[in-house]
Amino acid sequence: MTDEMHIARACLNRFFNPDPTRNTKENLEMKGLQRLRHPLRYLAHRLPWQSGRILLLILLLATLMLVATSCASKYAYPAGDGTQRASVAMADAPAWSSPESGSSLDEWIRANLRPRASRWNQLDPSGLHLHAASALIVDEYGNRLYSKNAQQIRPIASITKLMTAMVVLDAGAPMTTRIKIIEDDRDRLRNSRSRLRLNEAILSRREMITVSVMSSDNRAAHALARTTFRGGTPAFIKAMNRKAISLGMLNTHFADSSGLNGNNRSTAEDLVKLVKAAASYPLIREITEQGEITVRPFADGTSLPYRNSNPLVRTPDWQVEVSKTGFINESGYCLAMQARIDNRPVIVILLNASARWATVSDSNQVRDWLLGQNQAAGS
Repeated sequence: MTDEMHIARACLNRFFNPDPTRNTKENLEMKGLQRLRHPLRYLAHRLPWQSGRILLLILLLATLMLVATSCASKYAYPAGDGTQRASVAMADAPAWSSPESGSSLDEWIRANLRPRASRWNQLDPSGLHLHAASALIVDEYGNRLYSKNAQQIRPIASITKLMTAMVVLDAGAPMTTRIKIIEDDRDRLRNSRSRLRLNEAILSRREMITVSVMSSDNRAAHALARTTFRGGTPAFIKAMNRKAISLGMLNTHFADSSGLNGNNRSTAEDLVKLVKAAASYPLIREITEQGEITVRPFADGTSLPYRNSNPLVRTPDWQVEVSKTGFINESGYCLAMQARIDNRPVIVILLNASARWATVSDSNQVRDWLLGQNQAAGS
């Protein structure tokens, strides 16, 4: 039984069985409500039997609802309980927020970037109204230009594949090695589709990284994890988590190489570190800057075109340097990228948006917000 049901039951009990020894305001109010019983009895005797009983039942139910509501409103949040006040405070709070003190990202920025102020520090965060549930925008000096739920741990879906690519490249495995897609690479968790047919598709390791990161092919990501280390996929997942720790991603955990597993989790703050690290790999930058590619994984030479899952890459207004999209039901639509805006690198992290278009809309809003500030400064 819920707390609300217990409260209502107690209130009705006081209605039918008042404590005569208590002359409190509560009892006086309850006695006032109890006087409604007398007109109910009167109507029951004066009206015809059937209609009288029906009307009595309706009035009785209405009275009981009034009693329960009146009492529950007083006792649902007793004095000293901050639940109600907290919910009101959250409703009134702005969507954006200042970084919490002691953030690991701030320590990482001091250790890895060249912190200094910029003209973007004067931006008003209230000028942004982003759809993403968590968002973080950081410039090249480590200034937080916008922060929204940046320390909340969330599923990150295929953003995972940036880490997959880094671990493969760190291992030094030959990029020209041909890898065959086999039954072990089938997605049995979500039954996602792939055009890389089982026991037929063969690509080089470099091509596997490309279709995995650029176009988010899940079988390619599984094949990379399966073939990089002698210990297979389990060894690869351990290497992913070791890499996360080495990057200072202390609130991040990986359970697979594709992001299909909802236990792949991180925060917007940690993903800034991931994107910054990925940007230092020339191959990852080359891959994610491309709008589309064509591969020939089958023996008959049939070509397969792949497009970048981030449509901003194909937009002339954007200069994207590193990016990765992601989506599973648990994560919502996600985007992690580094792009040049006004010829300055900016990292944009957007997590748990409700639709694919929302991450594009949020990104364009961020770009216009930054460029508008520059235009105002130059006028």
